[in-house]
Amino acid sequence: MHAELIAQLAATPVTLAHLIAESTDAELDAARAGEWDARTILAHFRDDEYLCMRVALERMLAEETPTLRFIDGAEWAPRRSHTRDRKDWLLADFALQRQASVAILRGLQPSDWGRRGRTVEHGVFTVSTFLLAWANHDAEHIAQLESALGETLEQVRYRRARREE
Repeated sequence: MHAELIAQLAATPVTLAHLIAESTDAELDAARAGEWDARTILAHFRDDEYLCMRVALERMLAEETPTLRFIDGAEWAPRRSHTRDRKDWLLADFALQRQASVAILRGLQPSDWGRRGRTVEHGVFTVSTFLLAWANHDAEHIAQLESALGETLEQVRYRRARREE
């Protein structure tokens, strides 16, 4: 189970790249009322990776049941940094951060999977259950990105395959 979830996390940067490769800046910046645009979703992947997810993992491995706090997206979005918002930078920055996270996960010992963390909202959880939540978080935001762009990963791949025929 762990290996499959780690592989899923490792595949996310490629998934994101496929989804936005042909997107224009106008498409990346178009948003439905009350929703994030595709560029903000990509920035969330990047920022959440190095500010929340990997930090939580590292603290769980280094401390005894640390109390963890995750960024609230509604608070993060208006204050986030826009300095590296080109799509190629967002993809590259996220891929680099994800690579570091995956390297840590692949190096875990069996006893590490039972290490614990806690949040006020969710109580106590293990590295193993955190990994599942992390993979689900990716899937949720990939679906959000597909919705923002109006095309699923499968549709993108199908369209490209038909063009190559």
